[in-house]
Amino acid sequence: MKKTLLKTSIALSFTFLLIAGSASAQQTPLLPIGFAPGEEQLMGDYLNRPHPRAGITTPPTQPIRTSAQWEESQALLITWTGFPVIHRQIVAAAQLECKVIIHCADSNAVKTDLTNNGIPLTNVKFIEVPFNSIWIRDYAANTCYLNDVDSLVLVDWIYNRPRPDDDDIPLAYSSYLNVPLYQTHLSPNNLVNTGGNWMVDGLGTALASELILDENDGSGQYSLSFPYPNHTESQIDQIMSTYHGINRYIKMPTLPYDGIHHIDMHMKFLDEKTILVGEFPNGVSDGPQMEANIQYVLSNFNNAWGDPYKIIRVPMPPSTSGAYAPNASYRTYSNFVIVNKTIIMPVYRQQYDTTAVRIIRDAMPGYRIVTIDADNSNSNIIAQSGVIHCITHCVGVSDPLRIVHNYLNDTYNSTTPYQVDALIQHKSGIQNAQVYWTTDTTQPFNAVSMSLTNATTDTWTGYIPAQAVGSHIYYYIKGHANSGKEQVRPMPAPTGNFEFRVLGATSVNELGAVNMKPAYPNPSHGITCIPVSVSKNMGGSIRLYDMLGNLVTTIFEGQMTIGEKNYFINSLALDIAPGAYHITVETEDSRYSQKLMVK
Repeated sequence: MKKTLLKTSIALSFTFLLIAGSASAQQTPLLPIGFAPGEEQLMGDYLNRPHPRAGITTPPTQPIRTSAQWEESQALLITWTGFPVIHRQIVAAAQLECKVIIHCADSNAVKTDLTNNGIPLTNVKFIEVPFNSIWIRDYAANTCYLNDVDSLVLVDWIYNRPRPDDDDIPLAYSSYLNVPLYQTHLSPNNLVNTGGNWMVDGLGTALASELILDENDGSGQYSLSFPYPNHTESQIDQIMSTYHGINRYIKMPTLPYDGIHHIDMHMKFLDEKTILVGEFPNGVSDGPQMEANIQYVLSNFNNAWGDPYKIIRVPMPPSTSGAYAPNASYRTYSNFVIVNKTIIMPVYRQQYDTTAVRIIRDAMPGYRIVTIDADNSNSNIIAQSGVIHCITHCVGVSDPLRIVHNYLNDTYNSTTPYQVDALIQHKSGIQNAQVYWTTDTTQPFNAVSMSLTNATTDTWTGYIPAQAVGSHIYYYIKGHANSGKEQVRPMPAPTGNFEFRVLGATSVNELGAVNMKPAYPNPSHGITCIPVSVSKNMGGSIRLYDMLGNLVTTIFEGQMTIGEKNYFINSLALDIAPGAYHITVETEDSRYSQKLMVK
C-alpha cells in the first residue's frame, strides 16, 4: 500500500515510471537526470508516501565520517538501462578493480549482452530489482564509517525526483552486501538531496550548490505547494553533521545554465587539497558564475591543513558547432568516477579530449585512465544532462586502511631531512608504516620506517634524507595493519607518487620569475593548455605572436596569483591559421617564450 497514492497519480499522467523495473522498461523513453515533463506535479504524492522503513531512521550514536571518492571501494554500482554500450565499457574497466553490482530487470539478458561483447562475468554480480532511471549517483546511499574506520555504514537521503523504485534501490544493495543503512526519511531529520550535488574530502568538508537549500526550504525550488522538508540552513548543516560527520558544508550559488544544479558537472575534489574545476572561455556560458564560486571558496575556506586549495582547471568542451550551454548540451570532463586505481571519464572529440586527459593524468599520476565516448550517435548520454559519474556509485570496503597525508611542497631546504607525517588508521590497529622515496623512478625506492608520534591523532612520522639542490623527490606511504592488510597512498603507488623538488638560490621561483611548462597538445588543433606558475603575486600577460612578431591574440592579462595555473587558447575558435607561433609570458621582472605549432 505504500505507493498507492503515487502510483495512482503516475498511472494517470506518467505511466512509464511504473514499468521501469520490467523487461519492457529497457525500451521505454529514458528519464532524464532532471525532471521529465509532468514530473514536478508528482512530487507532492511522492513526498507524502511512506518512505521505506527497512533502514535505520535514528541518528548514529557514534562519531561518523563520510568517505572520499579516492578511498578504497569494494563495489561499483550501476543500473542497467538505456545505454548498454557505455555500461559495457564501465563494467569491463571497473571489474578489474572491484566487484561490479548491476541492478537490472533481467539478469540473464544483461549476462548475455556482456558475454556476447567479450566482457567476462568474473567479478560481476546482479540484483534484479525495480528501478526508474539510470542515475544511480543521485539516488544511491553514501559510504560512511563509524569511528573513522571501524564500521562501514551507508547513509541514504530522500531522492529529489518522484521515482519511488529508484529511492528504494539502496535497500536492495545494502541488504545484498549486509551493510547497515541509515536513512534521513523521518522528521526532524528528513532531508531531500541528490548525489550529484555532493563532494566530500573525507575530513569533514562537503561542497554543494545551493540546491540543497532550495529543496529543503518547505516548498522546494519550484515554488509549488509540496511537502518538502522545511529546514533552515543551520538545521540542514546539523543533519549533515549528525548523519555524515560534515563539520563544514560549503554551498555555492547555482549556475544559470546548468539545469540540474549538480556540482559534479563542473567540480570535483581530487584529493584533500585539490579541487578540479571546469573552465569555459572567458565570459561564456556558466564561466563567470563558476569563477565567482571558486573565488568565494578560495577567499573563505582553506584545506584541512589551513592552506589555500589548489585549483586545477579543465576546459568545458563545446558542441560540434562550437556552442555552449544553454545552446548546447552541458559537456564536461570533471564528471568521472574514481574506482580504486582507475579513473573512468567521459570524452567527446579528440581535439578537446587530448588536453583534458593530459590534465587529469598530470593531476592524478599513476591512475589508469579509461575514456568512454559519451557523445556519439548510439551513446549520446550527455544529451540527457549527465554522464559517467552520474550513472555510477561506489561502496567502500568494510576494513579500510586509511592514509591521509599533507603532501610536501617544493622546498629550498637541501640540508635537513624532510618530515613526512601521515594519519594512518585501521580497525585492527597499525603494526608499522614506511615512507618510500627515490629521485629516479627507474630505480628501486628507498624505504624509511615511520614511527607513531601521536597515538591520539594516529599520526605516523618518517624522514626522507636531505637531497641536493635540483633534486626531484618521488615518494609514497605504506601502512601495515595488525590484521595483515596493507595499503599505500597514493593508491597507484609506486606507479604514481607524491613529489616535490629542491630549489636552489638562483631558482626562477625564488626570483619571482615564470616557470613555464611546455604547452600541450603541441601541435595544436583546438584547445591548448599553457601551464604557468609564479612564486609571488604579480601582474603579467600571456600573448600569442606570429613568427614576425605580430600580436595574434592576448590569452591573459591581469594579476597572476602564486602557484600554478592552466591557461587556454582555442586555435579553432580563434580561426588561427596553421603555422608556427610563439607563446610569450611577461611579468614585471621576466619574459619567457616557447614555440607553438598550429595545424
